[in-house]
Amino acid sequence: MTVFDAVRTLLAVRTYKDQALPEALVRRIMESAWLTGSSRNGQPWHFIAVQDKARLRELGGLARTGPYIAEAAFAVVVVMEESIYNVSDVSRAVQSMMLTAWDEGVGSNWVGFGNLEWANAVLGIPPALKVMAIVPFGYPVARLGRGKKNRRPFAEVVSGERYGQPFV
Repeated sequence: MTVFDAVRTLLAVRTYKDQALPEALVRRIMESAWLTGSSRNGQPWHFIAVQDKARLRELGGLARTGPYIAEAAFAVVVVMEESIYNVSDVSRAVQSMMLTAWDEGVGSNWVGFGNLEWANAVLGIPPALKVMAIVPFGYPVARLGRGKKNRRPFAEVVSGERYGQPFV
């Protein structure tokens, strides 16, 4: 699929088949985060790939907004260093992983937005680093209607040249 098609059709997936992902695909998803650009090439991040089922269940039990992590084939814990650009940079990396996975028929969803300090102890993350998100991945249980998104009208959120001026 094209990059635009991936962006156009990407949906949040919260239920996963009990099916492992090929190791080459897991690696490609991880590499997409590693290869993502960052401000001033600061790369203020670290990515922890979690595939152990017991650890996934533990993360799912602790993540208040993401119990479905427990059913994922694997999850990526996104850790960030202190930086003025860290939120922007790690957000770009998360989107790269999600689009790479989606291209291969693998669903995902962003869990948490900070407030995941408990993960430091569970995963041995140094206290100076902050867990920004956990992103579970897996083959969707339900067949998804790719591209069926409920969005505000284009003209309501896109302007040309000045706010509120129609984009042509």
